[in-house]
Amino acid sequence: MFPLSSRSRRPAPKPPAPETRTLDVAGRLMPLTIRQHERATRITLRIEPGGRALKMTIPRGLAAREVNAFLDRHQGWLLTKLAKFSIGGSLQSGGEILLRGVRHRILHTGSLRGLTEAVTVDGLPVLRVSGLPEHVGRRIATFLKKEARADLEKLVTVHAKAIRATVSSISMKDTRSRWGSCSSEGNLSFSWRIVMAPPLVIDYLAAHEVAHLREMNHGPRFWSLCRKLCPDMDEAKAWLKRHGSQLHAIDFD
Repeated sequence: MFPLSSRSRRPAPKPPAPETRTLDVAGRLMPLTIRQHERATRITLRIEPGGRALKMTIPRGLAAREVNAFLDRHQGWLLTKLAKFSIGGSLQSGGEILLRGVRHRILHTGSLRGLTEAVTVDGLPVLRVSGLPEHVGRRIATFLKKEARADLEKLVTVHAKAIRATVSSISMKDTRSRWGSCSSEGNLSFSWRIVMAPPLVIDYLAAHEVAHLREMNHGPRFWSLCRKLCPDMDEAKAWLKRHGSQLHAIDFD
């Protein structure tokens, strides 16, 4: 008898590196990443949060001409979808910015020193911004971060007390893939851009992450607890679905 021999399995071939290119969508240049996937059976095209880039997944080995034909066929779809995203140029004196769901006219004071503050001028909401004109966007972002922290720290405290949960820390970030997160250690993080949304949406985000302190999942018990903390949950979720990408698209640099 011959000894049995075991054949070592060959490792699966690595997928090709993603292809990157720039796609012209009616004069708007969009970064496009094309990734081949072993299990993909069709082409999928996705707009990244904020509308600043595109991602495409294709079946492995798909011919370039088919990729190009797909992109040509979907120019109209891209135009329609990208139209809802804000584009740069509005964060100057005379432009507008949302604060807690209310549009504020941006007023550059011309002074190099002074606070950024929300005030009422002639009965209308105004955001007064000092500093150099080229720094208006960054100064607005700094103001929004401060306001977001104040709102969320207060709301988190209320919701955490309601369910007797302990919060270890709260941090503000500028994440594009999610509005907030909760770690198993009780660390909560939020996108400060949420302060541009109406108060009920800010409250929902705080309640959502606090609920994760008890339920680290999105099962029925989690949603039941989330609704208990925020009865307007459905309305807030619908608002984020309709308008969230527009908040991500604003360029403060």
